[in-house]
Amino acid sequence: MKYLDEYRDPVLARRLLDELRGAATRPWRIMEVCGGQTHTLVRQGIDELLPAGMRMIHGPGCPVCVTPLETLDRAMAIAARPGVTLTSFGDMLRVPGTDTDLLSLRARGADVRVVYAPMDAVRLAAGHPDREVVFLAVGFETTAPANATAVLHAARLGLTNFSMLVSHVLVPPAMTALLDDPGCEVQAFLAAGHVCAVMGWTEYEPIAARYGVPIVVTGFEPLDLLEGILMAVRQLEAGRAEVENQYVRAVRRSGNTAARDAVRRVFQVTDRAWRGIGELPGSGLELTEEYRRFDAARRFDVGGLRPVEDAACIAGAILTGAKLPTDCAAYGTRCTPRHPLGAPMVSSEGTCAAFHAAGRTPARSTP
Repeated sequence: MKYLDEYRDPVLARRLLDELRGAATRPWRIMEVCGGQTHTLVRQGIDELLPAGMRMIHGPGCPVCVTPLETLDRAMAIAARPGVTLTSFGDMLRVPGTDTDLLSLRARGADVRVVYAPMDAVRLAAGHPDREVVFLAVGFETTAPANATAVLHAARLGLTNFSMLVSHVLVPPAMTALLDDPGCEVQAFLAAGHVCAVMGWTEYEPIAARYGVPIVVTGFEPLDLLEGILMAVRQLEAGRAEVENQYVRAVRRSGNTAARDAVRRVFQVTDRAWRGIGELPGSGLELTEEYRRFDAARRFDVGGLRPVEDAACIAGAILTGAKLPTDCAAYGTRCTPRHPLGAPMVSSEGTCAAFHAAGRTPARSTP
């Protein structure tokens, strides 16, 4: 792995921008799928330096943001029970549910703990057999191998007090759902490099062929993104629609075979609801029957949940790229990183958080 500075060189960035301006003859619209890519684009101002009329559409690639409200409400109902320790990555604790969030629940006495890996939750369960330890397992294909490995390890240990509340989502079905929308403006995609490092890019090839959209597997540094955009534009200008790999230092077409095998052993594809978007067929993962005993949703009956989104939050329109955070009336006023109304403002990969951190403000109309 080379030093990151090599992918942040301002001289090379200017050269790529010059090449991009020379290559683009039309106002192309390209969606970056990953929230990490969104943060780089916005933080570095790349989206504002593109040729006139060209636009980046920010996609639903933040796993925290798309975790269903019902899943969060279920996690909080489970965490509130005596004898339960609910574990999660830190960025999930402040995501608002219908009435509260996990951080506030912890302040009121619930045993909610931040872990850095799902295996930490397994070790916690092994060391505290008197408590039910639940891991809130969210994410795209990137985090699925680690979660699968944790389940396999818990099974080997014979743990009966460990379970997962699973809310995994898959990228390709989300892309096809966006492309099937009659109002879709996306003409090319930048695919998330870390997802493809696990899964490869073979799943994207039928999408590129069916919809006639270029898909470029791209990294996360400024030069990665500029080169990825340039590769997509060159395809668009040439009338090609293929999958290309910009992120050659980390991604192979076949992905990581061992990681894919672990995921397939523990999880199976299912329909999944996406927060702010709705249910997408075949867009999620659930535990297979062999490992269903580790399913926290089955283990804990929390009764009927009635999730209610804040009416002022337009997270769905932001996650699908239909609107920008600055189009939201609550942005920067009622909704801030300290007091978020929706997940895109609190998540480390959320589009609203990216805009807020970069100091983006709504455009002022002139009289």
